[in-house]
Amino acid sequence: MIVPSRRSFLATAATLTAAKTLRAQRKPAGLLVAYVGTFSSPLKDTLPTQVDLPPGNGRGIHIFHVDRTTGKMTPAGVFESGTSPSHLAANAAATRLYSANETDRVGTGKSPEGSVSAFAIDPKDGGLKRLNTVRSGGAGPTYVSLHQSGKWLFVANYFGGSVAVLPIQDDGQLGEPTDVKVDEGKIGPTTAKNAPKGSFAISGHDRTHAHQILPDPSSQFVLHVDLGLDRLFMWKFNAEKGLLTANDPPGVSLPPGDGPRHFCFQTDGKHLYSVQEEGSTVVRFGYDAGKLTEKQTISTLPDGYAGSNFCSEILTSPDGKFVYVGNRLHDSIAYYSVRNDGRLAYEGEEWTRGNYPRSFAFDPSGEFLYCCNQRADHVTVFTVDRDLGRLSFTGQYVPVGNPSCVTFVELNVGK
Repeated sequence: MIVPSRRSFLATAATLTAAKTLRAQRKPAGLLVAYVGTFSSPLKDTLPTQVDLPPGNGRGIHIFHVDRTTGKMTPAGVFESGTSPSHLAANAAATRLYSANETDRVGTGKSPEGSVSAFAIDPKDGGLKRLNTVRSGGAGPTYVSLHQSGKWLFVANYFGGSVAVLPIQDDGQLGEPTDVKVDEGKIGPTTAKNAPKGSFAISGHDRTHAHQILPDPSSQFVLHVDLGLDRLFMWKFNAEKGLLTANDPPGVSLPPGDGPRHFCFQTDGKHLYSVQEEGSTVVRFGYDAGKLTEKQTISTLPDGYAGSNFCSEILTSPDGKFVYVGNRLHDSIAYYSVRNDGRLAYEGEEWTRGNYPRSFAFDPSGEFLYCCNQRADHVTVFTVDRDLGRLSFTGQYVPVGNPSCVTFVELNVGK
């Protein structure tokens, strides 16, 4: 083992102190708030039909104040909810937050829907006040995202196999869906084509499962993935009426059984990266005005890995230099450098310090990454080397029951 000298230790400490000081100097003014969505147990006042749903350890939406220099999260309250607000999205003005209530059941009959809620954000401390709740257009809403205009919310309903468009009114409340599209097609096989040797990773190929929906950088097209169909869909979007219409081509297929889960765009808008939950791969596509061209497939795991793994999140770093992917069971975040042509090069991985990393997010500065370790019941905090892409654990474990996503809002910046 190489033991550093006192001189080198002091030099390293001085470098870290200088970097910390530099971060402090360039941080904007104003309060940084983190909202952590969870899988939560039904509350006493929820619908009777929720009683037989599996309980979660979360309490709803957990609120934290974040130190911009150290990344430390300080608890600032909880908006109690028993409907599993498992995914969150905030508007650009930092005045509204929207949640996908994954275990909610709205309506009667054989196909009850999930719901989506709108919240007003208190500009002083980030507290939440619920504005309203509406049906999501399908069962099990698992993802929400906002159109660039701020007038529309998109929802992916995992158990309903559908996606929906919801209008956002002037006061931030949500209206009933203006459009709902139900996924159709041939269900993929339960064995992934590109799974690691010895993998028993089987999920989602029992029926259609819409898992994510996003507008493209131009705001003219909307894309979503269906894990059960192994397909990425593309739609033209009418931003005046909130309607999705078929694109030509209508989308692309991923390898059978690989299970596309999430995707992200490169910062230049010219590339899209899709992560496959069961195949443990990233597929890179060239992207041009609603057209996708497959360019590259690369593993999310280190050479020699064998056994089961379920991929989760995929994000491009804010500066576009790196792509990060979550591995559940391997419990790591893999990172890739992005070449000038958009090609990915595997650089390494970092242990998440917890079990089953469901998602992660960068803080607004891009200097910290926060990982939601769902089964470990905590969020872990990492610094980001913006030159090399490496993650370094800060030693911070933030207890949250069944965390599923984290979203940041900057309040009163520059005021």
